[in-house]
Amino acid sequence: MRETELDPSASPLEAFGAQLRKARKAVGMTQAELGRLTSLSDSQISNLERGTRSPTLDWVVLADRVLDTGGTLELTYWSLSGGGSLLEGFPEFAAQEAKAVELRQFELGVVPGLFQTRAYAETLAAADVRRGAITDEEAEARVSYLLTRQHRLERKDVSLVHAVLDESCIRRLVGGVTVMKEQLDRLAELSERPRTIIQVAPFSMGERRSLALPVVLLTMADRSMLGYSESQQRGFLTRETETVTAWARDYDRLQVGASSDVASLEMIRAARKDLRS
Repeated sequence: MRETELDPSASPLEAFGAQLRKARKAVGMTQAELGRLTSLSDSQISNLERGTRSPTLDWVVLADRVLDTGGTLELTYWSLSGGGSLLEGFPEFAAQEAKAVELRQFELGVVPGLFQTRAYAETLAAADVRRGAITDEEAEARVSYLLTRQHRLERKDVSLVHAVLDESCIRRLVGGVTVMKEQLDRLAELSERPRTIIQVAPFSMGERRSLALPVVLLTMADRSMLGYSESQQRGFLTRETETVTAWARDYDRLQVGASSDVASLEMIRAARKDLRS
């Protein structure tokens, strides 16, 4: 039987269905086989793929495990559930991030989402609720989505993550002393993992800091590169070679000028010590 053509741009449910079909076919599994392994009928799997049925979180987690997706379906699920709380363009980036073999990132002002503790993330989301930007439900979905993204750091085949943080990330007090201490402890713990490199770009770099806005560079399995950045209104994922090459060149300059990973760990520990009890 000929399968229905899917349009991922038509709705969040169809975007999930397209991702599910892609993951199923990648392992050579039929709808009936996936249904047997996840306690659904083949017609129910078909409805999920066509975007006419909403998945449950428990089923999505099971399907991720059965299809060995590395959590891609759950990321798409949270994009579906919390889409109103996410910056336009971010779910597309997160889907690519989950498949990348190397991630390089520059951030300023706040700790990157991949490294945030739950309390730190909840503080930021609560601030958006107070400003009327999102609802309480959207805030909860946003935090759950973020914590799901962090699963990549716990996988056995974890990809290389290299982050350069402006010193403002570790000096800006978010959520009070207790929350910030926990967050700095988390950064220190992550920086000692073999596949995670954290450097701090000190304030003393001044105008020599080569990037003025947050940037993420993704290296995919075929060695192609994608770039991602954000404005106040939306996120931008680009494959345009000239743009990505320029960002990568500026990132390399930033990395060389920033404090070493060893010195950066000491800066993180010093920032924690400076927090008042």
